Amino acid sequence: MRAHQAAFQAAADANTGIRSAGTQGYLDSVLYVANTLEAAGYLVEMQPFTVNSFIILGPSTLSQVAPGSIAYVQNIDFDVFTYSAPGNVTAPVTAVDLQFGLGNLSTSGCEAADFAGFPVGNIALMQRGVCSFEVKAENAAAAGAVGAIIFNQGNTPERTGLINGTLQDSYAGGIPVHDATYARGVEWASTPGLILSMFANVASGSVTSYNVIAETAAGDPGKVIMAGAHLDSVPEGPGIQDNGSGSAALLETAVQMAKVKPINKVRFAWWGAEENGLIGSNYYLNNLSAGHRDAISAYLNFDMIGSPNYVRFVLDGEDASAPIGSAAIKAFFASFYAARGLAFEPVLIFNSTDTAPFVSVGIPVGGVFTGANGVKTPQQAAIYGGVAGAQYDPCYHLACDTFDNVSLEALDLNADAVAASVLHFANLKTKKTKKVKPSNLSPDQEYLGHLLVK
Repeated sequence: MRAHQAAFQAAADANTGIRSAGTQGYLDSVLYVANTLEAAGYLVEMQPFTVNSFIILGPSTLSQVAPGSIAYVQNIDFDVFTYSAPGNVTAPVTAVDLQFGLGNLSTSGCEAADFAGFPVGNIALMQRGVCSFEVKAENAAAAGAVGAIIFNQGNTPERTGLINGTLQDSYAGGIPVHDATYARGVEWASTPGLILSMFANVASGSVTSYNVIAETAAGDPGKVIMAGAHLDSVPEGPGIQDNGSGSAALLETAVQMAKVKPINKVRFAWWGAEENGLIGSNYYLNNLSAGHRDAISAYLNFDMIGSPNYVRFVLDGEDASAPIGSAAIKAFFASFYAARGLAFEPVLIFNSTDTAPFVSVGIPVGGVFTGANGVKTPQQAAIYGGVAGAQYDPCYHLACDTFDNVSLEALDLNADAVAASVLHFANLKTKKTKKVKPSNLSPDQEYLGHLLVK
């Protein structure tokens, strides 16, 4: 697994330090996984799909040109919205339907009528509130703005700092968009003759990304166990923990299983563009026939399994939002840790990773997870060790998520959980439910056809 992670690190190092969707670093990672699988004897599919990519190329700028000269500080006074178009513009600033003060009900920029009389070629100054940032920016572009600044709403004390928001990957305004603090917005709105210069040093546009799919030659194609991990990083770093850890463990599991002849077919997937909004896994499911989708009995997801300040989390298949059948997967991981005398905690099956598309179509899901930007509690530190009050992964979505940003203890243990769970569910067989009293079956047993270990 560490050799696989080293290959992912090398792919990032050779390509500006990142492996995000649409970059050469990601393509090199795809080719590494595909070549490793082919060498193990698998037939490999590289499934292409289109994604709107957003990459920060370097620092962006914002400065006042008139009256007077002021240079503002990125990450303090302003920042660039995710999915902003690139651009470098200098123009007068026009405020759009602003409303100040605590308790304000700003709808700034939400309606085309807000831009009545807007001077074409100006920068639109808008305020957070009611509609999405994407709508505001696209309305400004449609009115002839060459750039847009959306400052925080200021209706509560919590809404005064930077927004750190996204325009969504569907943004089609084509103009650069910055966010700013409420105080700066009020200042600019009250400055006669204001001219600003804004530079969004980003790359944004449609690119091709790939999922990597391989499956065992043996196994019932009508009962497919899927196991997946996202392969891409964020544009801020190489992503060797997020999610080079899950990707490496899944890859080595697949290599070791190449000669196994399971009862159920096992399909391995390395998803692309998870960090862009689960694009790859959604594309895969949306392009399966109903029959092939119904053949998937369970989906196991492995996203971040070696966090430096780890907790042993298990996706909570007993949560009300989990598809029926998920509790059986949770029970396996619970028994895995219990057999080793190790504590674990259930965590909600969140919609920010590749379980979400499978949940949406009712496929049972499960997996293990060691934490991202959550903060370890004193109680957790007493159980698992590590540092209370610090993030589970201090380098989450940062440039320092490198080969060294991995707990080898957590990775070693959870890689065994990956392999054990895949092998376990691959070799479950169905006992006809008519031989079992229906009153003795849980909903999960009924759904899974009362699966028993071979």
